[in-house]
Amino acid sequence: MSNKTNNKADHLEVDEEEPLLVPARRFCSKHRVLFVIGLGAALCLFSLYYYSTFSLTNSLSNNKNTERPIVIDTTKCHPVELPKGARATNCCPPKPVSKSNVIDFKLPRPSSLTTGLRIRRAAHLLDDAQLAKYRKAVELMKALPDDDPRSFKQQANVHCAYCYGAYSNGKNDYDPRINVHRSWLFFPFHRFYLYFHERIMGKLLNDTTFALPFWNWDSLEGMQMPQIFTDQNSSLYDKYRNLNHQPPKLIDLEFNNMDPNITDQQQLLINLNIMYRQMVSNSKTASLFLGAPYRAGDEPMPGPGTIELVPHNSIHRWNGDTRTPNREDMGVFYSAARDPIFYPHHSNIDRLWDIWKTSGGKNRHDFDETDWLNASFEFYDENAELVRVKVKDSLDHTNLGYDYEKVDIPWLAAKPTPRKIELKLMNKTMKFPKVLSTKFSSVVKRPGKSRSKKEKEEEEEILIVEMIELEMTDEFVKFDVYVNDAVDSESGPNKTEFAGSFVNLPHAYVHKGGTNYRTSLFRVGITELMEELEVDNDDTLMVTLVPKSGIVTIGGIKIEYGS
Repeated sequence: MSNKTNNKADHLEVDEEEPLLVPARRFCSKHRVLFVIGLGAALCLFSLYYYSTFSLTNSLSNNKNTERPIVIDTTKCHPVELPKGARATNCCPPKPVSKSNVIDFKLPRPSSLTTGLRIRRAAHLLDDAQLAKYRKAVELMKALPDDDPRSFKQQANVHCAYCYGAYSNGKNDYDPRINVHRSWLFFPFHRFYLYFHERIMGKLLNDTTFALPFWNWDSLEGMQMPQIFTDQNSSLYDKYRNLNHQPPKLIDLEFNNMDPNITDQQQLLINLNIMYRQMVSNSKTASLFLGAPYRAGDEPMPGPGTIELVPHNSIHRWNGDTRTPNREDMGVFYSAARDPIFYPHHSNIDRLWDIWKTSGGKNRHDFDETDWLNASFEFYDENAELVRVKVKDSLDHTNLGYDYEKVDIPWLAAKPTPRKIELKLMNKTMKFPKVLSTKFSSVVKRPGKSRSKKEKEEEEEILIVEMIELEMTDEFVKFDVYVNDAVDSESGPNKTEFAGSFVNLPHAYVHKGGTNYRTSLFRVGITELMEELEVDNDDTLMVTLVPKSGIVTIGGIKIEYGS
């Protein structure tokens, strides 16, 4: 823990228009030797205090109405720090081009969609002809030269670059690095990523109707690795997968790094309960579902949405090969897209975005903030030309020329049931920060009680576990959160008392001059949970955190309202 004091100075945020912290930070770094006599320390602390106070005050006053959308510049790509034991990887694009040659994306004209929308079908429902076409598309992509930005290798590296800090979130070398995960960029980035991946495949096949399949792991028939990915002679095969999770093994959407000792029927029901919780009860606002705002100059990964944590992260980990150092390929971000199953997995994530928006509720709509709508990424298209896209063009997938096959959604009726135990509430509030090495409970005060139906529709009651500090970001971390459950024997994900899970998939983050500890937060809506437990009139709740893998430090737990 001794690194944290030094690291806080290294991680002070510097606005590109207010670089006053730079001389202070450089002074502290250069004169560390003076700390032993106290003079250097005193001057350093004074300079950091003065410049940070002045810079923060000035920044806040100047930037109240300043738009700060994140803008990616792929021509300025940095080497990334890979986890120990990782296979050598250069995540940067192979053909840097002049910024003057970057094309601004334009939505397809309606006239170009005269043949109809491309239909993405469930992977387990593909017929022989559709499967043959899909295999051929991946085969052709893998046959392209490695330095072709459309090649399978370079397509996989796109994910590595955007998720492992290859691009700066600003114009300066000391700015934080970009990571599109755990923020409001997660859904639109991956939508565009798959869009261009799909277009490249269609071009290679000379078939404009080609569409990626989706792994329908939220349906009863799709809750296993699709058989089409198990043929070792197929282009869809990847040797770096968990050998214990081949079909007919059922997927565990709440994977804890070890397989549960339960029946298949129990696993199916738990998976449906998880989907209901993540899609319906816990995610009734944009930030709860899509993730927290993330702007130019911000530190990365401010806060994930429900689906990104579980089942997105859990499925990545479930697929990763236990024989490799970091559960490559799917189990770690830098290599995840090397496995062809990555793309159908994210195709289903993309499908859920539209289902969430059309599931009813006053606050189930996209953000309308300019910093989100104008955030931009760059991708190579089917002609190997670099294209600049903006989030605002991703909001309706049908405008991009594709749609999804209609399948059953069984989890809509899979509401978890209360445990209904007699609970003796603690009368103790935990002191924070606290290391989560063993489970603990804390009483948390609510901001109000006995709200009307209209008030609940206007604002969701949100449980927040804040300042979750990961000492090392390149390890898998998971802990579960319970509300008003028995402290000595917590229930499980099929019960209402189970509020959800925080899941950290291994990734890298290194700020200039700093180490790779990061903080995050966990946010879930609990309005429906409160009603189901019949505790809407209580002043406090008892929140229990249960570590499942890895160790983190918790900065606090609170409840607030949000819309």
